[in-house]
Amino acid sequence: MTALFTPAEVRNAVELLASRSLIRLVTEIDDNGAIQPRRLADTLPDLSSHQLRRATETARAHGLVRLAPGAGLELTASGSQLADLYDAAARWARRHTYPAPVCEFSTRIRHVLSLLAPSLASERTDGFAGPSAARLPSAEAEAGLARPRALLIPWLASNPHITGVSEPEPVA
Repeated sequence: MTALFTPAEVRNAVELLASRSLIRLVTEIDDNGAIQPRRLADTLPDLSSHQLRRATETARAHGLVRLAPGAGLELTASGSQLADLYDAAARWARRHTYPAPVCEFSTRIRHVLSLLAPSLASERTDGFAGPSAARLPSAEAEAGLARPRALLIPWLASNPHITGVSEPEPVA
């Protein structure tokens, strides 16, 4: 596989995509449809108002959600593709009881993204360590990461702003 991204780009993308509040927002909208902004706190009661505001601003700034008149926050095509990536990552993690037999959905996604990160970087001289054999349950588990990786690479390529060093300004 040809690596497409610098270590800094991978780090930025994984840091953004592994945000618990962003994962919760994207997957909630994917599972249940548009959310009225004033209903966010009721829909995602485990997130603080600051976390909700930050997740919404980040998702809008990166083109993952849009405010549809009368419907509320809904996923864009890019947001729907990200939700598919999150689902594939969580399915792999559940199947392989990774990182633990029982853990939160967003934790599973964050850990899978951290496993995929080294394989996306063009060089590994800045502290990225590849997944160790001790971290992966089996060679079969490593092979199973192909599906999430196959979703992540084109998604990142079609959303280059996610890997950028500077974040775009939030959309008003």
